[in-house]
This record gives sequence, C-alpha cells and structure tokens, in this order.
Amino acid sequence: MEEAQEFERILKAAVGGARGSDPSEVWREVVARRVLSPSHPHGLHQLVFNSVYAEWDESTRGPPLYWFPSLYESQHTNLGRLMETYGPRLLGLSYKDPITSHSLFQKFSVQNLEVYWSMVLKELSVLFHRAPRCILDTTDKSKHGGTWLPGAVLNIAECCLLPVSYPRKHDNSLAVVWRDEGNDDSPVNQMTLKELREQVMLVANALDATFTKGDAIAIDMPMTVYAVIIYLAIVLAGFVVVSIADSFAAKEIATRLRVSKAKGIFTQDFIVRRGRKFPLYSRVVEAAPHKVILLPAIGKDVNVQLREQDLSWKDFLSRADHLPRPNYYSPVYQPIDAVTNILFSSGTTGDPKAIPWTQVSPIRSAADAWAQSNIQVGDVLCWPTNLGWVMGPSILYASFLTGAALALYHGSPLDRGFGKFVQDAGVSILGTVPSLVKTWKNTGCMEGLDWTKIKSFASTGETSNVDDDLWLSSRAHYKPIIECCGGTELASSYIQGSMLQPQAFGAFSTTAMTTGFVILDENGVPYPDDQPCVGEVGLFPLIMGATDWLLNADHEEIYFKGMPMYKGMHLRRHGDIIKRTVGGYFVVQGRADDTMNLGGIKTSSVEIERVCDKADESILESAAISTAPLNGGPEMLVVFVVLKKGYNCEPDELKMKFSKAIQRNLNPLFKVSFVKIVPEFPRTASNKILRRVLRDQIKHELSVRSRI
Repeated sequence: MEEAQEFERILKAAVGGARGSDPSEVWREVVARRVLSPSHPHGLHQLVFNSVYAEWDESTRGPPLYWFPSLYESQHTNLGRLMETYGPRLLGLSYKDPITSHSLFQKFSVQNLEVYWSMVLKELSVLFHRAPRCILDTTDKSKHGGTWLPGAVLNIAECCLLPVSYPRKHDNSLAVVWRDEGNDDSPVNQMTLKELREQVMLVANALDATFTKGDAIAIDMPMTVYAVIIYLAIVLAGFVVVSIADSFAAKEIATRLRVSKAKGIFTQDFIVRRGRKFPLYSRVVEAAPHKVILLPAIGKDVNVQLREQDLSWKDFLSRADHLPRPNYYSPVYQPIDAVTNILFSSGTTGDPKAIPWTQVSPIRSAADAWAQSNIQVGDVLCWPTNLGWVMGPSILYASFLTGAALALYHGSPLDRGFGKFVQDAGVSILGTVPSLVKTWKNTGCMEGLDWTKIKSFASTGETSNVDDDLWLSSRAHYKPIIECCGGTELASSYIQGSMLQPQAFGAFSTTAMTTGFVILDENGVPYPDDQPCVGEVGLFPLIMGATDWLLNADHEEIYFKGMPMYKGMHLRRHGDIIKRTVGGYFVVQGRADDTMNLGGIKTSSVEIERVCDKADESILESAAISTAPLNGGPEMLVVFVVLKKGYNCEPDELKMKFSKAIQRNLNPLFKVSFVKIVPEFPRTASNKILRRVLRDQIKHELSVRSRI
C-alpha cells in the first residue's frame, strides 16, 4: 500500500507538471520523470498508458504517441548531424532543425537521389578500388531502377574488415561479441577487428584451395561468429554466398542448392537449443550437396561420420597451412554489380524466388540502418536471426560498415539466457520479431534483467502488437522501437520508424530516405499524399540496392507487369496493403492477397486479428481468413485461434465475443461465421502465417460438412 501511495503521488506530480492537459504531453512528462520503471508489473504500465490516452480519438488525431525526440538528441543522430551540416544550404530558409524539417529533407532525398547518396557514402566505410563514374545512370530505359554507381570496382567484405579513420574503426576496435548457450555466467567472448580480419583471410585462403573462383557456396547453420567469418570470407575471395536458413527440411535445402548451383555448403553437425541437440548435418546430406564442410556445434571435433567427399572444419582450415602468411589474403575486386549473395523468398508455392544481392545491396542496407536506426561507432547491435533470411546479411553489413560491434548469441533467443547476454554484452540496439517479444512478455523470462543500456529497439518480419511493444519499450525506460518494413529484393525498408519523429506503437512514422511510393485505390489510382487511406503500395522504381533481375523467375512480370505509371515512372509492385493514418503514420494491413471482402467491404486479415487478439484474455494469437460458401454467396469470416497455456474456451463463446468486438471496433456489418481452435498455426520458415493453408483447411471442412 505504501508503494502504491508513493507511486500515485509521483504520478500526480508528473501529470501536474505536464505542459497542458493534452494526453501526449502528459505521457511525455510521465516518461521524462521515469515514473514507471522496468521493475513495475506490466499491468501498471498498461494502466497508466491506457488511462493517459483514454479519451484519445485515433480517427481524428492518429495513433497515440509514446516516444518524443528532443532537439539535442536529434542533432546528435547520424541523420540529424547530416541535416544540420547540409540542411541550410540544400533547403535554404525552409530548414529549421532535424525534427521540424525531417519530412522536407526526406522529400528532398527522393527528388535529389545523387545529392543524398554522395553525402551518405562518405559516412560509411565504403572503399572503392575504382571510383564510380556517377551515382546513378538512367540512360538504359530497359532498367526501371537505373544503374547505380556505374564503373565502381570494390570488395564489400574488405570494406567491413579494414580500419578507417571515418567512421572511426581501428584494429583494436570491438567487432564481434558472443556467448554460447549454457555459459550464461561466463564472460562474454570478444573479437577485435584485426582478429576478425585474420580469421576471415585464413578461411579465404582455404576456400581458394578447395573451390573454383566464382563458385556459389552455401551456408546452412545458426548465425554464429563462425558463420559470420565464413560469409565474409566467401565474399572477400570472390565467391558467392548461398543463404539457407537452418530451419529448412532436406527437400527445401535441396531446392536452394539446385537453383543456386551451389558447389559446396558449410554446416554444423548439430544445432544446440535449450540443451538439446538437433541433427543438422544429416539433414543437409539428405539434400545431396557436392561437398560439405562441417563445423562442430560444441568443442573442436565433429561428432558424426563424414561422407568421403566432405571435410571437417579443422581439415578445411589446414588447406591454408602451407602458405607463408595464411592469415593474409589479397581481396578479389569486382564490379559493383557482381553478385555476392543469393537469398531466397519464403517460397510458399513452387520454387522460392532466388534473389541476387550485388555489392550495391549491402551499401543500401547499411545506409538505412545508419539513417533510421542511428547505428554509430561504439554501438553493440544484436538481432537474433539467421544468414538464410535477409536480416542476417543486413545486420552483418549494418554493423561492420558503420563501426558498430555485432552481438551474437549461440542458442535460443526465447529464454532468459539470451536476455542475460543482451545485458552482459552491453547491447545498445536490440532487433526483434514480434512473435519473439510476445514470448518474452508472456513467459516473464526476462524479469529482473537490466536492459537500460539499450538506446533503441528495432522490429520487422511481422505486424507488431501494440501491447507487446508497450512491454518491450518499457524494459529500457520507454526507448523507441524502430519499425522496419521492406523486402529481400529491396535490400532495405520502404517504411520505417525514425529517431527524428515521435513514435507510435506498431506504426511506421516515415518513408525511408530516398524512397518514394504512392498508395493505390482499387482501380490503381493513387490517393493524394496527405490523405488518410488504405490501399496497395506502388513504389517509385529508382531504389538503390533493389533487384533488377532474378535467377529463376521473370523479374518484369513479378514486380512491374500490371502496375500503373505515375508522373512518368513505372511503379514497382511490393504487395503490401498499408494504411496511412491521420498524422501521416503507416500501419501494415497485410499482403495484397490477405485482403478479404466482407459484405462488399474490403478489409485485411491483420485488422481483424488486432481486434480478436484483445477480445478475450485466453487468446495467444488469432488468424483471420475469408472463404466463399460452397453454394456461392458473400464471403464468410473464419477466425483460427491459438489459446494461451492453461486456458479452455468454447468456439461458440469466442465467436460471440469476436463478433461483438469486430462490430464495435471495425464495422457493425461484419460477423464471424466460424471459430476454430488449433494448437498452432502453419507458418513459412520466416514465421509468416500461411493463411492460404488455413483457407484450404476450412474449405475442406466445409465440403465434408456439406457431404454429411
């Protein structure tokens, strides 16, 4: 009781000290005074935030804001510093400060691509062996996206490994920190830039003794320090990385090896998770690769019998022993458009799209992280992912091209061990996916850990849940969560959060720098730029780092065919349905193929799911789909549900609750036809819900019922 009374006193003082009674000003004061701390129960954080914004009308004011940049902070961000230096000259008297002028500068960057990129390239450790003739060449009209940095020759892996005076990277700079699962009380392992470079060069020498120049070489293993070394070595030596996620079944591995024509693959004998060993080598061998180089998950020796053509990690490295300087390697310099990495889309039907990354792609990826997530020299970036997904290479380059250190946890990110590593490694930027945050919040596994060194979070991969984000941000005294939404084929995000704008939970505050897009109505006509609306994204085609071809599919047909012209530009398809709110924030509503038509009104799965997730405390997550009745007629709304552990509910009871909540919050004409409770949802390997599978499942059930 005493603690509650003291809290009430401090809270009232904060409310009284706010500049006026506007909810955003009250919340700003509550956060500034640190009224709420990470040790307070989440229910208290919910109560205060929801009480402050109880009268807030999103329809007229946009989403409620939880984080506000200060002028001082904004001027010391990467982008803010750039704006303070060049803003007055580029924008004239229109320039005020990084916060006020952010939108103006973003628009300037879209209209003046070469000016922006000539400034930002100097901010990254990009070293050209031969400088480009220009930033952008648009003379080849067959290339919608233009030709970027034509004539440039470099090795992007070398750029990651060499010391430079700006951004400040020297041989003793911290490059990688890591810890093995189960060693939670041991000191964090560290590797300097010089140590990393020497390890990479040793592997590059061994690669030359094993493969032929230009070969595609796969990596299928957890994102460990060894995986990072191998990745950089393959690129440094002029080979091509084939990215394969370690969660794939043998059939999926085989498909990716076939499509990429990979000549070898690096993998581990086992994957160790939560103390259990899961076979990986046997799965990879089932995919019949030409050659496997096998690393041990634990210790120095592999614990499986190798095929005749395969090599242990130890034997592979010994192939460089005969050299006088095995830890020195002269990089293979290649044109800017040389392919360095083949990545894959999720591939929910047929072969996955094989997406080539050239040497432009990492530059774009790192530049986005520099501008939007504000990654700086001395930062420690941690983002649990895999080199098989776009975030793996993205965070690798985002760290090493900006002078930050990369933090890697060799184990499951679902448990307290990962959270303790974040604490002990001094992580300053923590990336997540929403389902991971939901697990941390629901299990309480991170309670009592100190995450206050974190200066910002980042999130991508799925639509964020507002309450989960409230929990996450509160772990570090309400630091911002920079939402990112893009694609492997873009090598970047097209909408993001920003350290120069107030942030709202689960929303994107800006279009990425140099990126332009319109939101299209059902007839392919763009909405006015300042109008709140919902529609499909049409990207401006001049995007540095974006693909202009695919290995195994028709690029033109997938990304441009059927898209409208806009101001002389052929818009590029991305496939997202997004909502622009009052106030200019963006919320992703799902994919274009996740749209449903209920009673003649178009809505998205994500909108329905947001409402259903809050309708009852038993709901862990929901998935909404629509299906036409067997005998025709309007589409029916079906909601699949996964319940929290220990909860039991009747489908009919949930159906009634969902219908009421949807009618109250979305549309009084919508009603739920069926609710189906399932133990888990089918997902792609990148964790996206396979609504197509759920749709097929319900169609089958309806046909069986009909026959009965």
